[in-house]
This record gives sequence, structure tokens and C-alpha cells, in this order.
Amino acid sequence: MRYFLDAEFNGFGGGLISIALVPEDQSTAFYAALHCDAPTQWVRDHVLPVLNTDPLPRCEVTTRLAAYLDGDSQPIVIADWPEDIAHLLLLMVTGAGARMPTPTIVFKLLDLPMFDSTDLSRTPHNALSDASAMKDFILREERSI
Repeated sequence: MRYFLDAEFNGFGGGLISIALVPEDQSTAFYAALHCDAPTQWVRDHVLPVLNTDPLPRCEVTTRLAAYLDGDSQPIVIADWPEDIAHLLLLMVTGAGARMPTPTIVFKLLDLPMFDSTDLSRTPHNALSDASAMKDFILREERSI
């Protein structure tokens, strides 16, 4: 199944704040937030007010992510920004030389010049809403081809 990925993080190169995987079908999405130490002013103004979920410890987010992906033998993760993929991959690392169990995952980094989550998302800078907007945009584009 395809999953549309978005992540919010604490400025360029900063720590993960929230992450979402929205499946192509109508099944339940994955959405989680982590505590953000020393958020930038922009994050305080635009991301934290729209999290709409309580932050969890990183290990719990990783456990929930593993459980979420467990039933899919061929997940395809689609993103429009490299750091989103990087944060998802880092979330899968559980310790020195250890990672959460996963099937083979295919990642697709798309160049979407006409997609702007600020304009198309119901709640801009909320990873779940932004990932849903990207899914809707891509599916609409695919139907028009």
C-alpha cells in the first residue's frame, strides 16, 4: 500500500516534532508527536498550536510505528521533502546497531512544484493534515492523467 508522509521538525535540520503516514485507502492513518525541547519561534507560532495530540516518548512512537506497518508486506512511502523521509528512517532506529523490524520499504521522493500544503491543507503545519492534503493532491493528479 502507498502511504503519504509528512513530518514537522524544529527548524532546518532540527529534531522531529510530529509525523504522519496517511494510507492510500480509507484505513486509519498513523500520527504521533514528540516533545520539542527549545522550539524555534516559528515552531512555537505555527506547529505546536496545531499538533492536536499529546507528545509521546520517542520509544513509544517507534513501537506504535512498528505496529502500524506490521500488517503491510510491501509499504511504499511517498514524500515531497527529503527531511520527512530522513526523520521517518531515524525514528526506526532503536539503538546502536538496532532498528525496528520492518518489511522492505520503498521510498519515493516526489517533486511536486504545484503542491503547497500551506494552501491545500485543512490545518497547515499539522503533519496529519499536510500528509492528507498531499495524498488528495497526488490522487487527483493521477486521476487526471
